[in-house]
Amino acid sequence: MFDKYIVCEEGFRAAGSGGVVEVRMPYYRGLTLSMVEAVDLVLDGEPVPASRTTFTVHGNTYTFAELPTVTDDRWEMGERAQLSFDTGAPLAPGEHDVTVVVRLRISYMPVPGGGRDSKRLTLAAS
Repeated sequence: MFDKYIVCEEGFRAAGSGGVVEVRMPYYRGLTLSMVEAVDLVLDGEPVPASRTTFTVHGNTYTFAELPTVTDDRWEMGERAQLSFDTGAPLAPGEHDVTVVVRLRISYMPVPGGGRDSKRLTLAAS
């Protein structure tokens, strides 16, 4: 539904041995984080394992192993979350292809919800 808005064009940055990309929920309602099944990242054609990513929403950071138990925090529609990732090496300045797939569990839908977005983002030289 809101797939083209998942990957935010602003906020892409290097951090340690990886980086951060900002993402939005592709659904018209907010959901508790336990309903976020996955936020998969592919950077320059290479999948980044969920074990090497964290999810931060309004200052609270979680691993994807923790999300199924988080029932007291929400990701609201339109709210930006930060997907931090570790690639094992600093990101090079320049253009990077970023694909994010969000999988959501929505109680009244018989099939998984979510969406996919791909953008070419530019990492400024530091």
